[in-house]
Amino acid sequence: MTGKFCKRHGDAETRRRGDTQTRRRGDAETRRRDEIRSPRPRVPLSPRLLISRGFTLLELMIVITIIIILAAITLPQFQKTILHTREAVLRDDLSQMRKLIDQYAADKSKLPQSLDDLATEGYMREVPVDPFTGQKDWAITTGEDPNSSEGEQGMTDVHSSSAEVSSEGTPYSDW
Repeated sequence: MTGKFCKRHGDAETRRRGDTQTRRRGDAETRRRDEIRSPRPRVPLSPRLLISRGFTLLELMIVITIIIILAAITLPQFQKTILHTREAVLRDDLSQMRKLIDQYAADKSKLPQSLDDLATEGYMREVPVDPFTGQKDWAITTGEDPNSSEGEQGMTDVHSSSAEVSSEGTPYSDW
């Protein structure tokens, strides 16, 4: 054996090998030294303190109340925005279909018989869905074809088939 031998730490060879008992003993001594130097002794936590790390019922109720108040404030505005969006889609769909009826009449020299004629002839990809009924059930106004010499009938106008009233106070079926 080479190296110095010390009663407290063992010989140098044992320390190099990493004798576990020596390390454990050294860790315990280090802890004792730290406890002596520490200005405040470590107080073990009581089981009650360990359990009470969550939120109290009162805190949860306050948070839920705030969320409900915010939802009550924003929900009517959200519904109003959805209604205005549907109305804008309806106006645009009606405007586009009326333009396509006029364009079909100018190109073919006759009025279309239905909205399906506009779709099959390629004037539109498909008949749009009414935003208020959720179906492709448009109210069609038929009339005499001004380009026909035999008094044929054709589609002259299109309206929504919804019975609801708009935010302006007029029925959607009058648009």
